[in-house]
Amino acid sequence: MATRALGLGLKRALDVLFSLAGLALLWPVLAVVALIVKLDSPGPVFYRGVRTGKGGTPFGIFKFRSMVVDAEKVGGGSTARNDSRITRVGGVLRRYKVDELPQLLNVLIGDMSFVGPRPELPSYTRLYQGEELLILTMRPGITDHASLQFAQLGEVLGDCDADRVYEERVMPVKNGLRVRYVKEWSLLGDLVLVIRTLLRVVRG
Repeated sequence: MATRALGLGLKRALDVLFSLAGLALLWPVLAVVALIVKLDSPGPVFYRGVRTGKGGTPFGIFKFRSMVVDAEKVGGGSTARNDSRITRVGGVLRRYKVDELPQLLNVLIGDMSFVGPRPELPSYTRLYQGEELLILTMRPGITDHASLQFAQLGEVLGDCDADRVYEERVMPVKNGLRVRYVKEWSLLGDLVLVIRTLLRVVRG
């Protein structure tokens, strides 16, 4: 237990160090993307959806806005393959995961980690029971096993009733992978997940 606690402390220190380094190096890219998002469609640069964090605490996630304003009110929380709410630029940002870059801010302030169970909507986390509650014992992450398995989530959800498909077919698998991450967590495992994620992004 003491070894795990020490490892988690080191994990947090690395999160702070690398999020600061990432923001320092990528700020020109972030600025250009922000400008493009602003010029592409009306609305704010960032999407600040509410997600559930460690201990069940809600937080606002930072993403470059890739959909129309109030997209979750127009449709559901899941995004279908050819979702009409996705903006022209948003489709490109989502394909290459550029919309996720602002989550470096979430990592820096402690809402998230680079690696950890992907954050979920409160409406879903309220339904967690049994081992699923383990998911909320760690900071959610930018990437994890589920992110890699469902890298092309839109293709899995299809074009119709994306929320139902997500709830019935995707979420149970995702939660199983999230629980697995918590149970098997190690710094080496995090490093492997980061490398796999970078390779996935490079391949598009």
